[in-house]
Amino acid sequence: MPTEELQKPTPGVLLLTALFAFAGVLHFVRPEPFDRIVPPQLPLPARTATLLSGAAEIAGGLGLLHPATRPAARWGLMALLLAVFPANVYMAQHAERFRPLPVWGLWARLPLQPLLMLFVWRAGRRAD
Repeated sequence: MPTEELQKPTPGVLLLTALFAFAGVLHFVRPEPFDRIVPPQLPLPARTATLLSGAAEIAGGLGLLHPATRPAARWGLMALLLAVFPANVYMAQHAERFRPLPVWGLWARLPLQPLLMLFVWRAGRRAD
């Protein structure tokens, strides 16, 4: 796909880049909170899942910046958001483990995940 067919980074793309890059860096700087939300049935150690998802967030966020990597970053971030959704469900279902976060807040963030996916989808699409 020719790069001239893709948009330059918009303010929304820049915001998504910052969001994912910042969250990804936090996975390495403060991994413990992320380790805690990994569902116990995941077949790899929580720290491994934390570091892999953090690296994917950084790579995906930065990938949105360049027209040549934007479509791949979109697909990667969509897959990541889908993959981590069970951790958000786990948090909501076991809210007592994540105090002082309010129960309502943990449930309220679940519908925000598809909204974030929509933003990522739009950020990586081709220009019309």
